[in-house]
Amino acid sequence: MRSNLGEVITAMATPMDERGSIDYEGAERLASYLADHGSDAILVCGTTGESPTLLKSEKFEILSSVKRAVNGKAKVIMGAGSNSTGETIEFVKSVCKEELADAILTVVPYYNKPSQNGMYAHFSEVAKHSELPVIMYNIPSRTGVNMLPETAAKLACEFNNIIALKQSCPDMDMISELKIKCPKDFVIYSGDDSLTLPMMSIGVDGVISVASHLFGKEIKSMIRNFKTGEIVAAKNMHITLFPIFKKLFFAPNPVPVKALLEYKGIIKENVRLPLLTLNDNEKEQLIKVFNSITV
Repeated sequence: MRSNLGEVITAMATPMDERGSIDYEGAERLASYLADHGSDAILVCGTTGESPTLLKSEKFEILSSVKRAVNGKAKVIMGAGSNSTGETIEFVKSVCKEELADAILTVVPYYNKPSQNGMYAHFSEVAKHSELPVIMYNIPSRTGVNMLPETAAKLACEFNNIIALKQSCPDMDMISELKIKCPKDFVIYSGDDSLTLPMMSIGVDGVISVASHLFGKEIKSMIRNFKTGEIVAAKNMHITLFPIFKKLFFAPNPVPVKALLEYKGIIKENVRLPLLTLNDNEKEQLIKVFNSITV
């Protein structure tokens, strides 16, 4: 297997204060908590980390804070995607130079909606310029275009440093096609908590998760149980956690998960515009579902 990043990767929220400034002490505290509660790796400055509103300097300070906090207890992955190939390459070079990340995650270019050949060319250039392992990220609901299995497989076959794919698309046939066409050691992560177990039934290796902020050990247990043949136990955990898997996305991510992290006393719920925190009624609904989960 190309990836040694583990089975549960948490796409970490970025703590902020009331003015929207980064709370770096909060980032260290959250990262340490995640490393102690089931996360094999932590993805910083992804969409859950509000990457579209982060400055480059902030991203590197967050990366440094998280790396220092986990102190080898978890791998650290840097979100490094944009819809400009040149900009992505320059950012990836900077990440490699800092030597703080164990891998990068880079998304299918959004808004400009490249063709399959355009996606291939984009990821090829990123791979050629990256000294770190690359995880591709396919999320058609945000990018407006879907990277097909043959495109992902071609990249996986031609570039050994393209080690994995985060697949956020509820198309099970695509997972089957990816498993058929990609090298045996190529890793596929579910990008949706609610699809992790169903996707594992056809070969997915783990999850890049939001719910693991709150139920990391339980998600880890579900994955371990499935892989060791304890299918009923895995299914029962999936069913138990399913309500919170869905409720975490009833408002724009990461607004709900930040609300629950404040409820648990870990970080504040503050977000940057154009996101807004939940109103009192929404927060009450969310906390009710969270408190109903018995594990």
